[in-house]
Amino acid sequence: MRAAEKVIITTAVTGSARTDAVINITTGGSPAMTMEQRLAAAVRLRPELASMNMGSMNFVYSGMADRVTDWKHDWERPHVLTSYSRPFINTFEAIEHALRTLGESGTRFEYECYDIGHLYSLAHFAERGLAKPPLLIQGVFGVLGGIGADHENLDHMVRIADKLFGDDYSFSAFAAGRDQMRFATHSALLGGHVRVGLEDSLWIGKGRLAESNAQQVRKIRSLVEDADRQIATPAEARATLALRGGTDIDRSTVS
Repeated sequence: MRAAEKVIITTAVTGSARTDAVINITTGGSPAMTMEQRLAAAVRLRPELASMNMGSMNFVYSGMADRVTDWKHDWERPHVLTSYSRPFINTFEAIEHALRTLGESGTRFEYECYDIGHLYSLAHFAERGLAKPPLLIQGVFGVLGGIGADHENLDHMVRIADKLFGDDYSFSAFAAGRDQMRFATHSALLGGHVRVGLEDSLWIGKGRLAESNAQQVRKIRSLVEDADRQIATPAEARATLALRGGTDIDRSTVS
């Protein structure tokens, strides 16, 4: 990995209807959805960037059902419990279909890797010319069924990515739950990028719920700058990731 001159921070989008930030639309969806359903938003909106899960896995979060007593919707508890028995399917056929379908409109990808084997899956598609450098690899840690939130695993994932992709990739990392900020800081210290947000952790500190994604972004920005790293602007992020630019998605028009 070529150490990034400036750190790219990613988070869930909130705030005003328009932004010059890079919009990254998920193709993850739910294990209950078909791949076409998961791709629908990105196919419609043709973003500069879309997420791409790099392998089938157990993606288990059923344990939270024991800690929640007040469910807002009837479907929530069954959905959470089902994660114990329903795998998250991402076959090579489905990944190839997504890469070809979205790639036709110039969308590039954030390759989400939940384990070391996912890096080798990405290398397979890179060798076939379907995953084109520079690659943005998002290491995901601490999800039950994937690689654990151990800092040795972060170092190991970067070593293997270096072996497979050399200077043809940028690395970002996050951990679910309480390890979020520590892993983001570790990624930045390794020369990579960071991701924070309420999707990954509801906390801003021990025993303190975060008020917003923005609060988490402000905290990680402070930690990164304290480590003498600079934060990339949207234009600098586009240059680093070789994005096409010129896309301004008006979220007020999305129903």
